[in-house]
Amino acid sequence: MTERYPDQWEADVVLSDGGTAHLRPIRPEDADLLRAFHARLSPESIYYRFFSPRPQLSDREVEHFTTVDHDRRAALIATIAGEMVAVVRYDLLTDRRETAEVAFLVEDAHQGRGLGAVLLEHIAAAARERGVRRFVASVLPDNRRMTRVFREAGYRAEQRFEEGVIELVLDLEPTDTSLEVMTAREHRAEARSIQRLLFPRSVAVIGASRAEHSVGQTVLRNLLAGDFSGPVYPVHPTAVAVAGVRAYASVLEIPDDVDLAVVAVRADAVHEVVEECAGKGVRGLVVVSSGFGEVGEEGRAAQEQLVRLARAYGMRVVGPNCLGIANTDTDVRLNATLAPTMPGRGPVGFFSQSGALGIAILQRTAARGLGLSTFVSAGNRADVSGNDLMQYWEEDPATRAVLLYLESLGNPRKFARLARRLGRRKPIVAVKSGRSTQGVPIGHAARALTLPDHAVSALFEQAGVIRVDDLAELFDVAQVLAYQPLPAGDRIAIIDNSNSLGLLAQDEAVALGLQVRPRIDLGPRADADDYEAALAGALDDDTVDAVVALFTPPTIGGYDVRVPERILRLAAEGRKPIVATYLGTEGMPADLRVTGPDGMAAEGSVPSYTAPEDAVRALAYVIRYARWRRRPPGRMPVFEDVDRGRARELVAAWLGDGGPVDVAPEQAAELLACYGIRLAGGADGVATRIVVREDPSFGALVSFGIADETAELLDDRAYRLSPLADAEAAEMIRAIRTAPLLLGHRGADPVDLGALEELLLRASRLGYDLPEVGRLELSPVMVGPSGVAVRAVTLTLERPLGPRPELEPRRL
Repeated sequence: MTERYPDQWEADVVLSDGGTAHLRPIRPEDADLLRAFHARLSPESIYYRFFSPRPQLSDREVEHFTTVDHDRRAALIATIAGEMVAVVRYDLLTDRRETAEVAFLVEDAHQGRGLGAVLLEHIAAAARERGVRRFVASVLPDNRRMTRVFREAGYRAEQRFEEGVIELVLDLEPTDTSLEVMTAREHRAEARSIQRLLFPRSVAVIGASRAEHSVGQTVLRNLLAGDFSGPVYPVHPTAVAVAGVRAYASVLEIPDDVDLAVVAVRADAVHEVVEECAGKGVRGLVVVSSGFGEVGEEGRAAQEQLVRLARAYGMRVVGPNCLGIANTDTDVRLNATLAPTMPGRGPVGFFSQSGALGIAILQRTAARGLGLSTFVSAGNRADVSGNDLMQYWEEDPATRAVLLYLESLGNPRKFARLARRLGRRKPIVAVKSGRSTQGVPIGHAARALTLPDHAVSALFEQAGVIRVDDLAELFDVAQVLAYQPLPAGDRIAIIDNSNSLGLLAQDEAVALGLQVRPRIDLGPRADADDYEAALAGALDDDTVDAVVALFTPPTIGGYDVRVPERILRLAAEGRKPIVATYLGTEGMPADLRVTGPDGMAAEGSVPSYTAPEDAVRALAYVIRYARWRRRPPGRMPVFEDVDRGRARELVAAWLGDGGPVDVAPEQAAELLACYGIRLAGGADGVATRIVVREDPSFGALVSFGIADETAELLDDRAYRLSPLADAEAAEMIRAIRTAPLLLGHRGADPVDLGALEELLLRASRLGYDLPEVGRLELSPVMVGPSGVAVRAVTLTLERPLGPRPELEPRRL
């Protein structure tokens, strides 16, 4: 081989049916794998690939196919359970510049699982890395499956028909269509992989001990007590039965199929268990065992080996060191967790990274009467993550709102992309711990975030995520989103029978920037008719978007017990959201609950809070989310004067093979000119600063703020992911606390916001297009009523850690 083995081309991938496979470059020692693969192919598949019968490969052909230089000739194979199931290769053509011939072949038993599409994505990325710009594929007209893979990839393509063969020419430059195709396939595959975990037809509990209160027995008893719809198989090396259910010495001895295995054995025995599960054809693992990444480097190595082995055999892993998973669907009734309390059926999907906190979370969820659709505790999050669950919940009709408890972000940029898409359909409420440190818990396969916490909050907000401070607020907000409609604006009516409670609610609303209509104080003797009339009037008032109903018993005498029924009847019409402080109760009280068939709260139920401030605060979070959802997402502007090719040439020349490099101001100005940005003198106005940087976790970022010491001391900067849409650039300018200085403070003329927005858009596009831009600072940027002037620039180039994640082929 003339090139080193490109281990960066190795990848674990999710297939269209939710299973997994391992992709890697082919090696000479794969000769026997190739022969066995070829022997399993049907005559038709062989004919479509070689255009002639070829029942077996000669030794010379095997050597030719397995010995490549990973440059002019390259090949990737897909393996499952150690067997080769597909191959794709390219061979550079000598008569066509930057063009290679490509072909792939998938074993008949694995056709229809999306292997061809994912192999094409990966070989295209490998080819681009080696300077190949076009693929040529020769396909027989009858080979419709292969033709479809090429045509549906989304690349710009040309087609011609010569001598009975279709020749397709694919331009490998990623297009909007190819990226959309890749994203859609990733979404379907990852969603399907989670569905397989949450809807098993049978479950084995491996390590189902006979010891009372042991981990394995606890999971087994919870499965049985939850009335799981399929068979449950305890696995114990010696016991005949566990918890009254027949046990098996090994998962391999179970006579029927097993979809899901809950693993509760010692960490040093998990490896053997995974191999047995693979031999049994298990499709998913929930590893509740501890002793992995959370205990140090040796445990982390065992954790990585666990995931590698499981994926190699086509399985996804929840955990290790996790609480388990649950699905309240009446057709499944899966409680494969260690939690003694499981909430009833409801519209909320919950993802928790903490296993230890998971039990408390489920107890508090049940105590509030909040129903769950599904629950996943990922523990060390070695494989299945919150991103996977968001892919699933996006299409899940049973999930109306998503709750996340996060301790780390494994792929923050992907998280933002998925959240932005999901948030347009369903709200996401998140608690992100580690505000003070931005650290990562021991055992999590993620890097620590380098951004300040308020910047992370800004990026969450850009993606539409409702970030709350603690678990209490998480449940407070969830109660509104799960059962009440979204408000159309921020104008609220407060109805109370206690002046003090009403004033507390009003003060909180004003502090949170809500518009409060004249408060309606009904007095301590208010009855059901009074509340009904006031509520009906507020709901019919076009100047009211939401209602806060406060009801407390009078200090002397009884109260009208019909009040909650009247509130509930009006709320059930679903025109505007109503939240309540009802007798100091918290959650979904029975008096304010529209009862579903299982006795759980249903849509139209009114959430209650112990304090009026909590009710108003929850409503304020929901109002901000509804505002984000109503706002058009904006468009990515196209600047015809941008010269990306020249910019890339300049960066490559200045960076060379080294880095980092501090670029001279005059050279930096030349790069800026490629994006229509020019340095200029003069121009008075407000001094601002724009910084574009490559963050190791979030990728290309842009920040904006006023360029003075006070703003710097207060860290008054707005952050957004690049590239910016036009609406995001406009919002970014107005997001800083010192924005009034730009908008006409104390009678001053407003600055040219359009020119400033365009500068932000151009700078963010530069940072996105050029990952080598480690840091670009434009400061000061003078902004006045007549335009903007970039006075100075500093630029540092450095070698990026890798290609843009969103441009990479799909991988786990």
